[in-house]
Amino acid sequence: MNKTALITGITGQDGSYLAELLLSKNYKVVGLYRRSSINSFSRIDNTILSNSNLIMEEFDLTDPSDCSSIVERYQPDEVYNLAAQSHVATSFKQPTTTVEIDTIGVLNLLEAIRARCTKARFYQASTSEMFGSNYVESTDLGKYQNEETPFVPQSPYAISKLASHHMVRVYRDAYSLYACAGILFNHESPRRGENFVTRKITKYIGSLVNKRIDGSVVKLKLGNLDATRDWGHAKDYVYGMYLMLQQDKPKDYVLATGESHTVKEFLELAFNSVDLDYRDYVVVDPEFYRPCEVPFLRGDSTLARKELGWENKVSFQQLVSEMVQNDVA
Repeated sequence: MNKTALITGITGQDGSYLAELLLSKNYKVVGLYRRSSINSFSRIDNTILSNSNLIMEEFDLTDPSDCSSIVERYQPDEVYNLAAQSHVATSFKQPTTTVEIDTIGVLNLLEAIRARCTKARFYQASTSEMFGSNYVESTDLGKYQNEETPFVPQSPYAISKLASHHMVRVYRDAYSLYACAGILFNHESPRRGENFVTRKITKYIGSLVNKRIDGSVVKLKLGNLDATRDWGHAKDYVYGMYLMLQQDKPKDYVLATGESHTVKEFLELAFNSVDLDYRDYVVVDPEFYRPCEVPFLRGDSTLARKELGWENKVSFQQLVSEMVQNDVA
């Protein structure tokens, strides 16, 4: 009998890739999305939308009764919670909304599973932003963060995610639920939201190359170009999510490439790929600096590689090239 999986946030980058993966494994997938006035299905391929094993359901994570009724109705084998207010800058402007979605929403799902379907295996999308300004350093690995690194969150978004991360552990220990969290470092793709810095860069390049904007007039405004991140491809990371729910026992894992690159490096690689110099088009604007900066993120995913057999297959260079080519096309 085919497994049934619920995916909250199916219309996002990760949700769309995860849906494709699970459908390829003959899952029945229930995609949960929040209604909006624009086409929110743009990231989902039409062949996926027409798949008879995919059911799309309007859903509100912040409504406890909606969470309970969905879990009760479908009795899922697996639940992947990928819905979130995931933009750091927005979380400073809308902290209450961020907590309602990213913390209370997770609690609603955990309660629904505890009361209605204890067999369900639950995955929570945690984030490297929870580490904030903290890292550890060794002579072998240099600076990095892993499952043992203390969290020092630097934004309402990171704090709300950290609360959920601990809530998953509590429900795992208190109620013996199969509940785990993936501490995922930055992962991108052509499906990345346009308000995130990587996609903001590649979309600008696409507009520039196709002469939709005049680069001498319209500049690309960015914040801290020295911010260092660990960037991988979303396709690799959703496979890691899947692997986490296939183990004998639930455990939290870091997923990361182990490489660190600055925003400036991303810019150089992206603009060089179309024979342009980013310095001719980019303006540093203090408005785009965070109130509390996270200067350095680089993950050590040794545990996931050893216990899950997970690996990242797409290099940083391949990722940047794919994103630029997609936006140029």
